[in-house]
Amino acid sequence: MSISVVEPEQYEAQLAVKKSGVESLFSCFDLPELEVYESPRSHYRMRCEFRVWHEGDDLFYVMFEKGNKNVRIRIDHCPMVAERIHDMMFKLLEEIRPSEVLRRKLFQIDFLSTLSGELLVTLLYHRPLAEDWIEEAKKLKEKFNIQLVGRSRKAKILLDQDFVIETLDINGRDYIYKQVENSFSQPNGEVCRHMIKWALDASQGAGGDMVELYCGNGNFTLPMAQNFRRVVATEISKTSVRAAQYNIEANGIENVDVVRISSEEFSQVLSGAVEKRRTKDLGLDSCDFTTVLVDPPRSGLDDETVKQVQSYENILYISCNPETLKLNLETLTQTHELKRFAIFDQFPYTEHLECGVYLTRK
Repeated sequence: MSISVVEPEQYEAQLAVKKSGVESLFSCFDLPELEVYESPRSHYRMRCEFRVWHEGDDLFYVMFEKGNKNVRIRIDHCPMVAERIHDMMFKLLEEIRPSEVLRRKLFQIDFLSTLSGELLVTLLYHRPLAEDWIEEAKKLKEKFNIQLVGRSRKAKILLDQDFVIETLDINGRDYIYKQVENSFSQPNGEVCRHMIKWALDASQGAGGDMVELYCGNGNFTLPMAQNFRRVVATEISKTSVRAAQYNIEANGIENVDVVRISSEEFSQVLSGAVEKRRTKDLGLDSCDFTTVLVDPPRSGLDDETVKQVQSYENILYISCNPETLKLNLETLTQTHELKRFAIFDQFPYTEHLECGVYLTRK
């Protein structure tokens, strides 16, 4: 069975339903006009993972029906993934299928690509990997000109590197991003560019300094630095912090500091409730934090962080869950006014939607 592209007119109808749903969900607020950013109709996913199914001598990708793991959907065509992935993912299986070393107990393949054309593939196994696997995997790497990683329980084998380098053109300037295997990056590259440009435009003229919580690898951090004297960004993932620091240096940006600390702890530091060794040399007392940027997980902001966020003149909130965004806005709009509201169709043909809001103090 194939996963097919929804016709363009169907895409537009689905997006209209999403827009209507947001208007209904947030109808209790004084909403500005919604800004809508569409996705490419096909080949939009830069990051994806597929289960691998064994059936006799055959080997193929499957997805499971939502809510029913007993219903498998065989995938022989997948136009939602980036062209770089689609052009090789099925050829890759053709190479793996006759190789006992490569196919034995292979249960998943992950892909990470970039708009600039790089591709990293991770093969996941239910068995230890040995030297014979490395020799066979090297042939795959050379044949397809990819980065290749092998994973099994508590083990990770690199043939070269475990990252790709993305280049995003943001308003005429190229930004370089190191994106590491098995860590977060925005899955829809073109929509990601829209999100960054929107955040830049919304915060234009804010001035002063900016705090960013949940900065990841610096996706928003690096371009946003041009709007502020200084940016102090936080992230809890070691891998993402290292990538962000690499990206800061690679882009020659000198007014950004990234610190590995949770948003909750950093909020306590900024409020003066606690002191942390990791932040003592940042000179936070000299900062004039006018703006905060948050891009939290689906659970949204905890109560303490919401209170901390309310202390800033301007709030940029990027949300992957409209429901928790609504809950947080019920508190934030007590002190701040909604000035901008955007929806980003990061995941077309699904019910998922990303939102961006910009608020200023009343």
